[in-house]
Amino acid sequence: METIVEFFGTLSAVLWDWPMIVLLLGTHVFLTLRLRVPQRKLLTGIRLSVTKDTGGAGEVSQFGALATALAATIGTGNIVGVATAVALGGPGAVLWCWLTGIFGMATKYAEALLAVKYRVRAKDGRTYGGPMYALERGLGMKWLAVLFAVFTALTSFGIGCTVQANSIALLAHETFGVPTWVMGIVICVLTACVILGGVKSIARVCTVLVPFMALLYIAGCIILLCMNSAYVWPAIQLIVHAAFNPEAAGGGFVGATVMMAARYGIARGLFSNESGMGSAPIVAAAAQTRNPVRQALVSSTGTFWDTVVICALTGIVLVSSILAYPDISYADGAALTQVAFSKIPYIGAPLLTFGILTFAFSTILGWSYYGESAVNYIEHRKSNRFYRILYITFLFFGSIISLDIVWNIADCMNALMAIPNLVALLLLSKVAAAETDKYLWGGRLDESDSDGQT
Repeated sequence: METIVEFFGTLSAVLWDWPMIVLLLGTHVFLTLRLRVPQRKLLTGIRLSVTKDTGGAGEVSQFGALATALAATIGTGNIVGVATAVALGGPGAVLWCWLTGIFGMATKYAEALLAVKYRVRAKDGRTYGGPMYALERGLGMKWLAVLFAVFTALTSFGIGCTVQANSIALLAHETFGVPTWVMGIVICVLTACVILGGVKSIARVCTVLVPFMALLYIAGCIILLCMNSAYVWPAIQLIVHAAFNPEAAGGGFVGATVMMAARYGIARGLFSNESGMGSAPIVAAAAQTRNPVRQALVSSTGTFWDTVVICALTGIVLVSSILAYPDISYADGAALTQVAFSKIPYIGAPLLTFGILTFAFSTILGWSYYGESAVNYIEHRKSNRFYRILYITFLFFGSIISLDIVWNIADCMNALMAIPNLVALLLLSKVAAAETDKYLWGGRLDESDSDGQT
């Protein structure tokens, strides 16, 4: 077992090293330029996300699809992950993390566009899509589509299921003394009540849960920024300066390099918003939208909320807290976040605990749909109930066992998901550009797609 843990730990480190970071960030920049900076239409995307598209086919609303994608994306990485990046790469890592969000919006846009463009409609009226359908129908690469689906299904049982259940169970045990097996049963029951109803049930819950949990966490960040008001601007200056001169941060950050700040900041940003991973377009394909570009704009706002807003706020809170309270240790990312929030009298610690619990639970819901869609693609939509029961079973075991090896395997599968997806994005970038020119830059955003796929 130790050998297996060591193998997957080494493989994970290799997969998430500079080649993957350069490939993902390079794709972000390439698509930003190729699609003529679709980030300019952020406000349009936000408007469309809260507007019901009555002229489009699909199973869930555009906001429902966005909320489900955010449920899977906004997780403990937004809280603990940013702190880890700061601890390892210095304050400058926050700027690099933020930049991945800015450029990553173009990749999330392209992913959703292709997902809707190549989605299929079953006889029962349900819609299916994602990178596997883009690879098969757009490029004729059925074998690569199957590989993507396999990696996605495996990842859903890992990072989307067992590790999240484990995080919830351990936190509940450490904070409230609840036995892990009891919490495991609670997680299973709550999840079953939602996912057994399919994507419509998941979307309904996520449209309520995601805004609530995100706004509550943002409120906590704003309270801390108000408490640290004298240090907020110095923190922002330090973040920008340290991104290119990490030793300027002083203290325990002496010895940090630009490469370290960039590596940990970019890696955390990429891992947090999942732009380029191919997960979010799976649910984007189920959205009621009259043409691919409308949902693409809505999906791109997910990266904005996740990284440009939430991760950036977390980073500024942490760095301003380090400046305001020199006694805070930033060697341990998780401890740094806990100490920072504990500065809010009475409600700080419970607020952080609630944030982590809800973020982890929402990730369980979002990834259940991703995994089910991947299994359906492989088994031709015959395994819905079996997958859901298996997913719920894994939640319980994830609550009561050690998951070091699961984390490493999940990280590997997550990275391997990105490779087929990036192939689709790069080789089909001409299609994405043509659709963008037609609907977005051609002023035809309200028109319906004439090929019948949407």
